[in-house]
Amino acid sequence: MKQSLPQFLKEKRKKANLTQQQLALKAGVGLRFLRELEQGKQTVRMDKANQVLRLFGHELGPVPFNRQKLIDEAG
Repeated sequence: MKQSLPQFLKEKRKKANLTQQQLALKAGVGLRFLRELEQGKQTVRMDKANQVLRLFGHELGPVPFNRQKLIDEAG
């Protein structure tokens, strides 16, 4: 099963022994932004998300998903 972005970030941050405040400072983003990102806010700036992800050697990119599942859930 794929890991969500919030789960991924929390795990990486904790493994690095960083608080949210420390990670936000290292990434050059605001603490509020980082908190919202870790809480799974649906609308965040991709450039800022990438600033955080790059600290862990990652970046946002297209991920395949099951369109039929999306259709089934909507109906």
